[in-house]
Amino acid sequence: MSGEAVPGGPVLETAPPYAAPDEAAVRVTAAAAASIPDLDRLITGCRACPRLVAWREEAAAVKRFAYRNETYWGLPVPGFGPADAGVLIVGLAPAAHGGNRTGRMFTGDRSGDVLFAALHRTGYASQAISERIGDGLTLTGLRITAPVHCAPPANKPTTQELRTCAGYLDRELELLAPTVRVAITLGAIGWAALLRVLGDAGWTIPRPRPVFRHAAELVLPHPDGRRLTVLGCYHVSQQNTFTGRLTPAMLDEVLVRSRELAMNTEA
Repeated sequence: MSGEAVPGGPVLETAPPYAAPDEAAVRVTAAAAASIPDLDRLITGCRACPRLVAWREEAAAVKRFAYRNETYWGLPVPGFGPADAGVLIVGLAPAAHGGNRTGRMFTGDRSGDVLFAALHRTGYASQAISERIGDGLTLTGLRITAPVHCAPPANKPTTQELRTCAGYLDRELELLAPTVRVAITLGAIGWAALLRVLGDAGWTIPRPRPVFRHAAELVLPHPDGRRLTVLGCYHVSQQNTFTGRLTPAMLDEVLVRSRELAMNTEA
């Protein structure tokens, strides 16, 4: 393992770079992770998707003017939150000058400002602002991840990139299986990616496959007796929050509902 420094934060343990040649190889690699911390470290070394590697590294080298004096993370961004979370948020991918800069999901951009403020209001986050690794922020009962761990050009991963990265989400769900009972998908891409991964993992997905909508609530059974409730929520992108398509009250309602469901399941 090597250390990677992030402005304002500690030196993190990252994995040596590796290039899994295809999605099957990624699944084999991800399966080797024995714990959530192991998986988080493993993800940081991935170079499986040449387009994403090139873009994340270009963004880290060229930088946005406002961050010209910062050292960008420039690596795949792992999930964030406890390994015993009852609720899992599934976003889309890190932003080039957000998570790709700070090394933490939804940290350093406007979308993250909206999300973490809501997480704080609803009791999941210790503070309302997420600036960088090492800023004191902690999550309780909730973890944040994405179906793609590298920043994509124009915030749009390809279908193949989603498939290649799916092995990491699959393994994350396996490792969270003892505790996770609710998944919140932010947007239609996260919804579709999660249902695809769950279907491949043996969960019973209705046919025709349910389409995404805000405040959708889908209860999925697993042959081993587990149940997972998937909630839909509009993504916290500026396109949605600036236009009022997603309001703070709408986001809070989904988060409060996730807590109710997770607590009722635990009971």
